[in-house]
Amino acid sequence: MVLFFALTTPLGIGIGIGISNTYNENSPTALVVEGMLNAASAGILIYMALVDLLAADFMNPKLQNNGKVGASADFVIII
Repeated sequence: MVLFFALTTPLGIGIGIGISNTYNENSPTALVVEGMLNAASAGILIYMALVDLLAADFMNPKLQNNGKVGASADFVIII
């Protein structure tokens, strides 16, 4: 991960500097792309929050010791 970050960060900075003269932040394409990236980011954050909340429930001994309750909890997550 450190290697990936060390290689992609300067590349992203270079691309940003390179397109800064031609980038129009009010163009429809730029607004759509920005909106889609913001939506994807929000979706990832919501997903991670829900995973963290559900992980605590699955570590509950009552859920781990009762197979029927555990199976129904797995079924609810799949839906």
